[in-house]
Amino acid sequence: MALMPRLRQLLRRPFSASTVAARRPSPSQEHGDTVSEDALRAILTDDPNDAAAFHALAEIVRRRAAESPNAEDPLTAPADEAAQQRAADLAVWSLAEELAGHPRGWRPLLELGRLSVADDPEGAARRLATAAERDAGGEALAEGLAILRDAGMPTEALGLGIGHWRAREHTPEVGRQLVLAALEAGRIGEARQHLESLALHPGTADLRAELGRVVAAREQTSAT
Repeated sequence: MALMPRLRQLLRRPFSASTVAARRPSPSQEHGDTVSEDALRAILTDDPNDAAAFHALAEIVRRRAAESPNAEDPLTAPADEAAQQRAADLAVWSLAEELAGHPRGWRPLLELGRLSVADDPEGAARRLATAAERDAGGEALAEGLAILRDAGMPTEALGLGIGHWRAREHTPEVGRQLVLAALEAGRIGEARQHLESLALHPGTADLRAELGRVVAAREQTSAT
């Protein structure tokens, strides 16, 4: 169901008394933000992996956290950009921790992994692995691999992918991420093996042809 119709539907229903992702009220909060936040949290209580709702709520808490606590005082200097970024990241971390308590919640774990990968790569890898285990379709695994690749950790991405990838059941995006991670790690033979494993998933001919060209180009470059 699209996000906006779900918001309108939720605005007309009483909210659950569940404490999962319960809103922390702020006296400076705009009324519109309050209503939207309640509705978004209700969606995420039902489905903690709703991407549109999660990112919309993360943007609300990030924006609020980055605001100066004395924004209405003209004598108060605005917080420096780095401090604002830290406050915003901490707010999103707290939100993701709340939602990660849901037994099916893998998207919040991805966000925790993304936020911690620079300072705590081992902890981030554990969070991404747990996210992958919670998602039977492989979307969490694919996104986790992308997070590690973006952080310059292709070897760690390969370790995560090899331990969790089920080529017949998971989205082909997992295979694509593994092929690219293997190339980034300089393991061209392993990239070719992952490419061949993609054939186990139906309907991947175009993707395999695309990746085959990339692998062949890297093989040719390495041979010269």
